[in-house]
Amino acid sequence: MEKFSLKNKILMGVTLFSMFFGAGNLIFPPFLGAQAGTHTWIAFLGFAISAVGLPILGVIAVTKSGGLEHLASRVHPKFSFVYIMILYLAIGPCLAIPRTASTSFSMAVVPFMPEGVSAAIPQLLYSLVFFAAATAVAMHPEKLTEYLGKRLTPILLVLIVVLFAAGVIMVAGGNGILDASGAEPAELYVKGAAVQGFLDGYQTMDTLAALNFGMIVALNIQAKGIKKEKAVIKETISAGWIAGALLLTVYGMLTYVGKISGITFAGAANGTAVLVDMADILFGRMGTIILGVIFVIACFNTCVGLFSCCGKYFTEIFPKISYRGWVFVFAFVSMVLSNVGLDMILQYSVPVLNAIYPMAILLIILALVHRWTGRFRSIYPWTAALCGISSILIVLDQNGILIPGITGLIKMLPAYEAGFGWIMPTLAGAAAGILIDFTKKQTV
Repeated sequence: MEKFSLKNKILMGVTLFSMFFGAGNLIFPPFLGAQAGTHTWIAFLGFAISAVGLPILGVIAVTKSGGLEHLASRVHPKFSFVYIMILYLAIGPCLAIPRTASTSFSMAVVPFMPEGVSAAIPQLLYSLVFFAAATAVAMHPEKLTEYLGKRLTPILLVLIVVLFAAGVIMVAGGNGILDASGAEPAELYVKGAAVQGFLDGYQTMDTLAALNFGMIVALNIQAKGIKKEKAVIKETISAGWIAGALLLTVYGMLTYVGKISGITFAGAANGTAVLVDMADILFGRMGTIILGVIFVIACFNTCVGLFSCCGKYFTEIFPKISYRGWVFVFAFVSMVLSNVGLDMILQYSVPVLNAIYPMAILLIILALVHRWTGRFRSIYPWTAALCGISSILIVLDQNGILIPGITGLIKMLPAYEAGFGWIMPTLAGAAAGILIDFTKKQTV
């Protein structure tokens, strides 16, 4: 068999969706809806580009390039090692994996705790059970289609549809609490709603994860009998498109839920607060249970997917420790960090993501245009160098770390205020790379 049936194609797409759809995917769309208010759908357009379009293009780009390591090595082998290591640590034990446990705990346990009771011990016990279960499933990465695609994700999708449908019905009934028109937009969404929505999409971390998830999907495709490389690539890309369609649909539903809540919850600290209060309005106490189940399933699925891809990568780089050993290491580190708390994790994730995201976007674009620009090999190191340097300098400036003589120049970059100051240096790097290679060819 070298071609999937429609049923298996959908199953692979649902599996990839389940790996993408975790903590950030749940909390940021409703938060965007509540904050953007009357500008929600303009902001959602930007969000969809960075949280759906880029991840799916990432799966396609890496799959066609023969893997992330091969793609990043076009810049330089040492760059490939360092950047991929940072990438895996960010989407793995340092940010994304701990966030799956802390977010699901805040949604599935905290609402049922008596007021005044410390959450420290319950959170520790929850994280132990959560990561133990995720570790057990991650021990069989080739069977994620069975565990995630067939069993857990369909339940997740049904519950999200139920939440969305209840919001639509209540708005249509004119209960006076919810309003489909939305609230006045927060300051960040007044002038550049689409741009802010695009930047909000960074927080899902899906573009970073997309550079790695293709490998796990390919493994599951091979486990179902497809062995030829071209067929595996084709089915992996197909799974990416299906996952993208599901992501766009679910994001739209969650954003709508946030939008109709905006008048009441526009001042919420994050998306979890919006969803908790909305579920209570829509279903009462039962809503809290529904929401808790949604978060546990979504976060568990993503945690398993991240354990799998991180474990496989580190086993290849450091083979003295087995795949099982690496998964146990990541589970322990993630368990410790998850007990720091959701707000703390989100606070530190923003500057890290702003520093490494532009490079991920650059690699995806370079991979997609490689057939036309591949003959100019210098494009890769020059664009990567200027993109990386400018991104880091911008993040340092945004966090109050000033460099005399440099910070002032960084602020003069086009689109700096919008968060895209790295684009012009990157384009300059592309021009330099083409010019250098063209000059070399002329002198030969």
